[in-house]
Amino acid sequence: MTINYPNGKKFVPSHNLPATKKKKDFSFSNRGKTLEDELNETNEYYLQLGLAVIHKKPVPVQIVKVEYPSRSAAVIREAYFRTPSTTDYNGVWNGKYIDFEAKETENKTSFPLKNIHDHQIHHMSQVIKQQGIAFLILRFSSLQRYFVMRFESLLIFWDRMLAGGRKSITLQEIEETSFEIAPGAFPPIDYLPILQKL
Repeated sequence: MTINYPNGKKFVPSHNLPATKKKKDFSFSNRGKTLEDELNETNEYYLQLGLAVIHKKPVPVQIVKVEYPSRSAAVIREAYFRTPSTTDYNGVWNGKYIDFEAKETENKTSFPLKNIHDHQIHHMSQVIKQQGIAFLILRFSSLQRYFVMRFESLLIFWDRMLAGGRKSITLQEIEETSFEIAPGAFPPIDYLPILQKL
């Protein structure tokens, strides 16, 4: 199956990446899970307990070519991303609209801002203007450390980059401006208590 971004560049699935890029984190209690897996489990836990309704947003894909090798099976051969996606998750908690992006890095000393996109910054700033709660959840996979960074803090580092400054946020800066979450079992990443502080 071929999937292309709106700019015409091909989407390369993770199974086509070199072996060094495919390595998963196999340390501690959340062995082998990605940040997305952990957040999906956490959000399901919140939903079942009636604490919040937060879901992963679907990726906007336009299917172009489908083949039917048998009557009961369809195979998508070509698809395109219709528009750039905004953020990863949204929903409602305690009467407030919640919108956040989830990012992970194998880097041990900083988070590269190239992992965030202009349209995501624009989207989160619109959420804030409407009195919603926007933030970033960061996972340093090699360190097994998780942080919640409010959008206002992210924006300071983003603006610094646009002004010609650092193109990353140091771990120390993240520690100073964010809330750290200790990973657990039920739920894996309990971020709702942090939202009380945001």
